[in-house]
Amino acid sequence: MAVDIRLATARKRVSLPAEVTKHLVSPGDTITTDTGFMRGHGTYMEDEKLIASVAGAVERVNKLICVKPLQTRYNGEVGDVVVGRITEVQQKRWKVETNSRLDSVLLLSSVNLPGGELRRRSAEDELMMRDYLQEGDLISAEVQAVFADGALSLHTRSLKYGKLGQGTLVQVSPSLVKRRKTHFHNLPCGAAIILGNNGYIWIYPIAEQKEDEAGGFVTNFEIKDILKPEIMEEIVMETRQRLIDQEG
Repeated sequence: MAVDIRLATARKRVSLPAEVTKHLVSPGDTITTDTGFMRGHGTYMEDEKLIASVAGAVERVNKLICVKPLQTRYNGEVGDVVVGRITEVQQKRWKVETNSRLDSVLLLSSVNLPGGELRRRSAEDELMMRDYLQEGDLISAEVQAVFADGALSLHTRSLKYGKLGQGTLVQVSPSLVKRRKTHFHNLPCGAAIILGNNGYIWIYPIAEQKEDEAGGFVTNFEIKDILKPEIMEEIVMETRQRLIDQEG
């Protein structure tokens, strides 16, 4: 039986452009020896060399070079889509955990009320806040503002945002989620996905996640609430609509 054998030879080094070889760096790696660049976050100067102080991806904006860490807390920007968990119900606001250094804030005035009403929030709305969102609930939202201390102010004033229903939460590093035009995607397998810029990814069945007239909110009902006439009527109407949808 014939066997092909190759003798060992010295391999030729392939020279790659500097921006490719230094895209991912470790602490102590030299990013560039060009003194014309400015030092950004995650870098320091030594012996006229720009050196990485953290492990991450090199980012360049004009003459400014910085290193974005692969493992880091989320630093929000206005317009970002995030997925978060309600941690506390406070006066006229909810505290939301968004994988940031500080808890984010969702004001009562920054949500759509059930029915999609646009009006000033009343004392009755404040008393019913826990009926809209309570501790442990997951929401999708958009960053409305960034406070001086870095905390985020969120809003859900759109039908695509609000309380999340059945699904699975997956957490990844925020550096893996790039800012794109849309972060809501329907997959061909019958599932949909929300890519939160904060590294929280929500995967849910398309059939179960339907936006209704509640303005992105599904009211929390307890078993005893089913005895209320208005709740009975709502359950009947929703059941009837689902039967109609199933029949075609």
